[in-house]
Amino acid sequence: MSSGLDITFRLLAKTDNDSAMAVLLAALDSPYVEIQDAALEAILRRRNLAGHREVLRRVPTIPQRWRLIITRSRGQMIHAMREAVLGNDQQMCYNACQVAIWTGDYELIPALLVSLETAEGAKADLAVETLMCLVERLCGQLAESEQSEQGNWRATHRYVLENLEASVGRFGRHKRREVIEAFLMLASRDNALLRRILDNPYHGAFLVIVDLLSKSQHPAIVQLLLSFMEDPSAPSAAISITANRSDVQFIRQFLRCIAGELSPAMLQNLRRIESIAWLKTGGAILGQLDEQTQQAAIRLATTTGVPRSVAFGVIEYLLLYGKPAARQQAAKALAKFSGAEANALCLRTLDDPDPQVQANLVGQLRSRGIPGVLPRLVELLDSPHAVVRRAARESLADFNFKRFLGAFDVLDDQMRETTGKLIKRIDPKTIPMLRDELRSAARGRRLRALAIARCLEAVEQLEEQIVELLSDDDHMVRAEAAALLAQSKTPTSRAALEEALYDRSETVQNAARSSLESRGEFERWRQMLADPRD
Repeated sequence: MSSGLDITFRLLAKTDNDSAMAVLLAALDSPYVEIQDAALEAILRRRNLAGHREVLRRVPTIPQRWRLIITRSRGQMIHAMREAVLGNDQQMCYNACQVAIWTGDYELIPALLVSLETAEGAKADLAVETLMCLVERLCGQLAESEQSEQGNWRATHRYVLENLEASVGRFGRHKRREVIEAFLMLASRDNALLRRILDNPYHGAFLVIVDLLSKSQHPAIVQLLLSFMEDPSAPSAAISITANRSDVQFIRQFLRCIAGELSPAMLQNLRRIESIAWLKTGGAILGQLDEQTQQAAIRLATTTGVPRSVAFGVIEYLLLYGKPAARQQAAKALAKFSGAEANALCLRTLDDPDPQVQANLVGQLRSRGIPGVLPRLVELLDSPHAVVRRAARESLADFNFKRFLGAFDVLDDQMRETTGKLIKRIDPKTIPMLRDELRSAARGRRLRALAIARCLEAVEQLEEQIVELLSDDDHMVRAEAAALLAQSKTPTSRAALEEALYDRSETVQNAARSSLESRGEFERWRQMLADPRD
């Protein structure tokens, strides 16, 4: 546009001469696009209701570029738009609503609220639709705005929320559910009006708010409801609604909230929950959850105050049919449950394909007092999975060599042999500790160690120390060592026994001879003596 025209339209936009508006309105129909656009911009800058009405009247036919110009001038036509929304011309009302939606002009919301509260039919429906579009847009802008922009949008948020609160206060007269919905989309859990309503079942808007919080899938309303779980003084109604929603999408979001570390407020509110309907449905909901939310469902069942039978049902389903991490968690949680059902479930799932599940269950077997479980634990000591072997060993930790050593003298022969062999498999310290006992300075301890080596069938593992005892100062220790070497078939032990045949003690000689005979090696020794060439 030439500088001359630019100066002219700037003058027409500022002058107090009423005739300027007629010139600008005529210019809107100029055959030249530049003049049309300049005229529109000048009209929007002028505070002239008639000019703004004319722009609104033309809204259905204006080109896209005019929409952009009007959007850049948001708020300039607000008086004409309010007049149109509150007036009787249905087309002008529609045009004003369209402009508000294009531009995001939230200043029109008070007029929209008046219209939907007082009008009927199509006009009221239009006001509702426009209100919801604007509130939805504001929700998105609040969520997407950068931190530096939050201040501006927060001011707009307060302005809109205050008007919605006023309309909620008039709910008893207009009964417009959409007002409550828009209010919930923008309210926070700390909103005083919302808390008053939730704490008062007799409030006119209570049932509508409960219904919306119970059913709405709108992200802002869902987030509002979930936020109460972090509120140390959350209204009972909010906690109850959270516990009783059974739509899968909400349940997933709720469970994700409790999947991580729980705050004191969250833990407190979870304990307030005494009933969760969907937990009773078994796999109907649990089967639709992913691994993380299945794990969270276990936490929910065991942290809340739901009946133990319901919590056990969750553990049972997920231990049998859950995803791997959930089965592992369920196996751990099963430790909190006792009785025949829990014991049967523990045994039933002990063969789970996941080694960690097995390990989590193995640790519970002995504490459950299940008859005949000891042999099963002993079998698991040979599991191909290290984590299961470790769990079995830890479960049998009281079967250790130190205790066996202390009780050895009072055990009968059968118990010594049975328990000793079990100890040898369970306690990795058995052989090292027994080796130390064989080297003890006390004669009685050395003799007992030899007897234990016999029970444990550990002669070959301890051969070096037993051979050393063939030189012991005590002939009874030497004799017992010689007798014990009958269980070893190595050349070293044979040579040691042959040497012991010359021991100064006849008892030791006899013991050595008996050992060689039992090994089938005494005759060979005698033949070697008779024929040194052998």
